[in-house]
Amino acid sequence: MRINSFEPINRRERRKVIALTGASGYIGSHLLKRLEEDADIIAISRNTDASKNCSQVEWRSCDFFSQEQALEALRGADIAFYLIHSMLPSAKLTQGSFEDMDAILAAHFARAAAQNGIRQIIYLSGMIPAGLPENDLSRHLRSRLEVERILGSFGVPVTTIRAGLIVGPEGSSYPILSKLVRRLPIMVMPSWTRTKTHPVALTDVLDALTASIGRAEVMGRFIDVGGPDIMSYGQLLRETGELMGLKRIMIPFPFPTIKLSRLWISLITGAPKAISYPLVESLAHPMVASKENEVDGISKGSISYREAAKQALEQEMKKQKAQAHSSQSPLAQEQADSSPNSEPAISKKLKALKSDVRSVQRFTLPPGKNADWAGKHYVNWLSNAFKPFIYAEHAENEIIRIRVRPLRKPVLELSYARELSSAHRSVYRITGGCFALTAEAPDGRLEFTQLPESQDCLAAIHDYMPALPWLLYKYGQAKIHLIVMYAYGRRLKRLASNRPMKSK
Repeated sequence: MRINSFEPINRRERRKVIALTGASGYIGSHLLKRLEEDADIIAISRNTDASKNCSQVEWRSCDFFSQEQALEALRGADIAFYLIHSMLPSAKLTQGSFEDMDAILAAHFARAAAQNGIRQIIYLSGMIPAGLPENDLSRHLRSRLEVERILGSFGVPVTTIRAGLIVGPEGSSYPILSKLVRRLPIMVMPSWTRTKTHPVALTDVLDALTASIGRAEVMGRFIDVGGPDIMSYGQLLRETGELMGLKRIMIPFPFPTIKLSRLWISLITGAPKAISYPLVESLAHPMVASKENEVDGISKGSISYREAAKQALEQEMKKQKAQAHSSQSPLAQEQADSSPNSEPAISKKLKALKSDVRSVQRFTLPPGKNADWAGKHYVNWLSNAFKPFIYAEHAENEIIRIRVRPLRKPVLELSYARELSSAHRSVYRITGGCFALTAEAPDGRLEFTQLPESQDCLAAIHDYMPALPWLLYKYGQAKIHLIVMYAYGRRLKRLASNRPMKSK
């Protein structure tokens, strides 16, 4: 059932223009088919091809770790969907948590949306348990809440659709559940399998997202969505087994064993730890839609779990048959493996990453200080903290050369990008040094980004390509960088607490 067919902002001039991030992903690709019937779409993906453009859809490549690319990608849009998540690594070496990566992405997106005059952001988030303190939430759900706050901190109204288990043939959560049933004839059922959840069909989620477009009464609020069934995870496993025609022996176990569960779930299903661990950690929380967060025409899905799971399993079987028949056709096999959430696609994506680095560390700024101060303070601190072994040399045109004794040449050259920097953001381009391949990675940079309405600051290296042999870099220079950043974090913590310090 289609819920919403929206009207253009100005019928006399043009149709509504919607920017869709994650357009090549699982949710995004299905949502794109819905949206293009009623609007002009800017379909945004990290790597795309302009040859895919058509009369209603313009594809744009964007790395939202770049504030400048984010600003350009959202240009011309009226409404923007935020379907970005950073659980999988975006570089060959990723140092930092997915929470910090997500915070940077959300800040860049929200600031670009505000500067482009976006009228509404629609964000698909996770179900947040009612009445549970934020500090008691899983890492994944705390991150989803932080992203929600960041998106709403730049003046653009945000509509947040909160969903629990989305039942569909691909995605992240449901395929893990179906693989467990298929591969485990005997299951030990920890106490978390008795936790209640509110599964919702993919179709109902798409209905909720499209029904939120342009509705004034849902701007600036969050909305819970769920299907007609509230079930425990154990019930989901049993019913999925029945649909598959598989009889499974389930042995109750009185303890939660979340840490052990996430390990064996990852091993059994083959899901990357970067995805499975945060998701499994959330299983301890009940995820049921709250009546106070319901909105008529959006919150209540009509498709039962059994019907949604049956459809998902049928689609999965069709895909497997298509792959089997296409085994003699390399082109068809390549197309079958191109789903952005399939295991072959994830594996290929990770292997295809160039030898680049992304490293993100979070600090708390002292009261009254901002990101631009942090960048300059870091360089000055570096000049003294590790003498005589590591020091920073200031040159003309706001160039800083990092030197390591006994090497004669600077290991890194940083150029302060005044035109890109502001109070909330300090940018240093990596323009030289014997430790950097600047010709292969001209966009390498060190950034300090202050999160909105917060004293939290993220120091990040983006698009850096080391000149050292990879293993030497990974287990040498990269580890030293973490030590340096840890020491700087301690320095800022002491400043923030006003404890006595040495002059350096």
